[in-house]
Amino acid sequence: MDLVVRNGEVVDGTGRPRRRADVGVAGGRVVEIGSVVDRGRREIDADGLVVAPGFVDVHTHFDAQAFWDPTLSPSPLHGVTTVMAGNCGFTIAPLEPSQAPFLRSMLARVEGMPLASLEAGVPWDWSSTAQYLDRIDSTLSVNAGFMVGHSALRRVVMGDAGSERTASAEEVTAMCDLLRAGLAAGAIGFSTSRSRTHNDAAGNPVPSRLAQSDELVALAEVCGEFAGTSLEYIPDAGPRLSDEDVEMMGLLSATARRPLNWNLLTVHAGNKDEVSAKLASADHAARRGGRVVPLTMPVNIPIRFCLATGFILDMIPGWEKAMALPVDQKLELLRNRDERSNLERLAAASAGGVGVANFDDKVILEVHNPDLRRYEGRRLTDIAAETGGSAFDALCEVACQDQLRTLFSRAAAAETSEDWKARVGVWRDGRAVIGASDAGAHLDLLATFNYTTLLLAQAVREHQALPLEEAVHYLTEVPADLYGLADRGRLASGSRADIVIFDESTVGSEPIAMRYDLPASAGRLYAGGQGIRNVLVSGEEIVCDGVLTDSRPGVVLRSGRDTITPAMA
Repeated sequence: MDLVVRNGEVVDGTGRPRRRADVGVAGGRVVEIGSVVDRGRREIDADGLVVAPGFVDVHTHFDAQAFWDPTLSPSPLHGVTTVMAGNCGFTIAPLEPSQAPFLRSMLARVEGMPLASLEAGVPWDWSSTAQYLDRIDSTLSVNAGFMVGHSALRRVVMGDAGSERTASAEEVTAMCDLLRAGLAAGAIGFSTSRSRTHNDAAGNPVPSRLAQSDELVALAEVCGEFAGTSLEYIPDAGPRLSDEDVEMMGLLSATARRPLNWNLLTVHAGNKDEVSAKLASADHAARRGGRVVPLTMPVNIPIRFCLATGFILDMIPGWEKAMALPVDQKLELLRNRDERSNLERLAAASAGGVGVANFDDKVILEVHNPDLRRYEGRRLTDIAAETGGSAFDALCEVACQDQLRTLFSRAAAAETSEDWKARVGVWRDGRAVIGASDAGAHLDLLATFNYTTLLLAQAVREHQALPLEEAVHYLTEVPADLYGLADRGRLASGSRADIVIFDESTVGSEPIAMRYDLPASAGRLYAGGQGIRNVLVSGEEIVCDGVLTDSRPGVVLRSGRDTITPAMA
């Protein structure tokens, strides 16, 4: 044996009850579970600890971070051993050199990656998806699959016109050829977006949003030519899915004969009718012969809004161009009473359908100007009562003194047992999958990379909403099967030795804080894990006693080699 993990509580990922057993590893695979007689070159005593398959995160944006941080931190510190990247149509391959500035600025705008980090930390010296995948293969701590993004395809084929118009038949054929080459190289599938929150650095719709249905269907057909591939789609989702998106998702899945997952289904006790209506998209697809699966987050998503970036805020109708302005011009606009009143009027008109447009429920989280610290933790309505004007006026007054770097969010709502009951009911329903972390993106906006440890801490230990075995099943086998991952997502003889060892009595997340460790000294929200003792990929430790190691055993997952065609049922 290369490794034996002894005396642990083995939770194998299938949902079956735990059992006390040893796990023997040789050649990167599990070769024995039970009472292992042979000694290992390395042995880990897991007495009192849970031994489970490594967690699978199916929605990340690590495409760029892979170059400056091959550990893909902090995800491994939360037990993650496999990630899927290249989502939402936003990939950096294929690449035409003249389009690199556009892709960088688009990622900075729509995915919240610092532009300076993208410029300093990524070489941008490939052209094909094959070259990109080869560049990062055998450099990573975790396993990573990469989609081919629709917006990248459009910009390579159409140049600037990819952001301006529909594609000709010849251009659609050229995009199909590029996608075909990427999938032949092992890309894991095709991703696209129609979300109105996805706008480029100029405030215009990202390229994929200009595609007509014939273009999308043609690309889906190409995906169906390759084994082990999947589709990923971002609908224009608000409180309801549009009939157009429901129809399109079902059509694409049925055309490709591949599962399609979409982001994001939010679940709490107060939106049962909304959840039921959105889950019905799966039924519609099934009737057409497709499989459509929404992704859910198992915990509240505390989105940190910021006027400097304007992401998410630009989904307010009429705010798109204003939120895309450079900071100095945006400051001038927000200091102008007439311009500010116009933005407030537009927000008020859409507040019923766009939750972010309601500023009465927002609280200031963090300021950069130390002279403004007195506002941290306070509701905008309370500040407005002291200063006069509206909650939006109060936000603008504070933010303009802070060079728009002020972070604000909805006032946190306490989680209830009914919230957890609603979420568990959706997971047990079988039409949705846990995921949607966006790890690697929205670096000052979201900190949901820790959803795995929060699920175990909050849903399992604190609220006892579901047993540990079931929670692990939703973090491992279920997402692995969605993507057809071969030999991952469960612990069994012959499976890859991707393993997480943790203390169920203490597992959780450290507090979220900014860390300035990106290229060009840019910052990101970050938190380590708690109670995560060891994390192994193919039997090699990438986390030991809660600390990242120098081992890089991860592989770029290639469709058809590391995946099988996912089940459509």
